[in-house]
Amino acid sequence: MPPGRPLSILVLGIALAGPAGAAADIVDGNYGDAEGCRYATTGESSGADFFFLLNKEGVTTAASYCEFKGEGKQVGGATTVAAECHEEGMEEVTPYELTLTPDNGGYTISFPDGTRWGPIMRCTT
Repeated sequence: MPPGRPLSILVLGIALAGPAGAAADIVDGNYGDAEGCRYATTGESSGADFFFLLNKEGVTTAASYCEFKGEGKQVGGATTVAAECHEEGMEEVTPYELTLTPDNGGYTISFPDGTRWGPIMRCTT
């Protein structure tokens, strides 16, 4: 292997990994309702028909998951971030730009169609 090759591969790997790592800075912990926070702590669903969990990877509900893609962008006091959402039982992925707005110590999550989830408060456990 040429002498400069390992460094080139390392730099390329870091550049490709950059956007995924940046998503970790969108929120600073776990936010959710009681069932969502339980899911964050245990990794297991209680079987509730309704819950929300917002963390550095995305937003999880009882029936869907939206994974953050790339970096969040500050717009006023809010953060916008690209996400790919999967609904339970569906193989299709729907891209959205979500807006996370700070709201009394938590966040409200807004979709382009006007749908809002929240406020979702910080988990205490």
